[in-house]
Amino acid sequence: MNLRQLEVFRAIMISGSVSGAAQLLHVSQPAVSRLIAYTEQRLELVLFERIKGRLYATKEARQLFGESESIYQNLQRFNELAHGLSRQAGGALRIVCSPSLAHGLLPLAIAAFARVYPDVRITLAGLQLSDLVDRVTTQRADLAVAMVPLQHPHLQVHNVFRNRVVAVLPPGHRLLRKARIAVSDLRGERLIGYHPDTPLQQAIQQMFDAKKILPTRVAEVEQIHVACAMVQLGVGIALIDELAVLNGAWSTLEIRPIVAPIDLQVRLGYLRSEPLSGLAQTFGGMLENLEHPALHRVVARPAGKP
Repeated sequence: MNLRQLEVFRAIMISGSVSGAAQLLHVSQPAVSRLIAYTEQRLELVLFERIKGRLYATKEARQLFGESESIYQNLQRFNELAHGLSRQAGGALRIVCSPSLAHGLLPLAIAAFARVYPDVRITLAGLQLSDLVDRVTTQRADLAVAMVPLQHPHLQVHNVFRNRVVAVLPPGHRLLRKARIAVSDLRGERLIGYHPDTPLQQAIQQMFDAKKILPTRVAEVEQIHVACAMVQLGVGIALIDELAVLNGAWSTLEIRPIVAPIDLQVRLGYLRSEPLSGLAQTFGGMLENLEHPALHRVVARPAGKP
């Protein structure tokens, strides 16, 4: 199936009819009918059935449609980039990051970058470790910003910031009287946890193991903002990484640092074998030189040289 066939197939799936697809594509109905018949012949699949004058997608067509969306979205991004380049616009920058960093650190960095380069189109995706590495090594992302070790022979990695574990508490909680919370203070508390394979949960478990405390987990979630929503509703308290709430998210909740030797470093990674674009170098430099009271650099570098 070529891109034109895909476009016609998608138009029929969206509109539900040949006439609707013809209107979407600004072509004649016979042209749509001929192309979809040719497509079925080439694929050796029946994509649509007519029942009492109406067109119905087959099971195979629905499966193909689900797969086609990612192709169509990539084509849209390609066209937008080409359009921007033809207008000599600012270009594009593709960033992937650990999910929690997508809520605090990266929006702060992107906002600073956008003030200087307002015409650059930035895409940001919060992904798990394997997907982070895959996006960069297959050149589908320019930079990775991660709270996990980016261990791959083709990646160049810098440690950028330290990142502490903090407690998120609802208003009126008994631990609010403390400026800093010891791990022993969490004994018996109702905790909202994360999947055991996540770096944050592993760091949290290390804290409890060091004190020989068995935590009381009342829920397990995948994302920090879900944990914060549960705290707000009184389900329990959550332990999160400090940079997840860097930009003031969940301002109604109280945050207290945890007294524990746990340091979740933020890392910047990019492909070792390919030169970084000027935009990627500039963004990396701006990220490393961000100013915020909660940011603690591991090693400072000159701007523009990640």
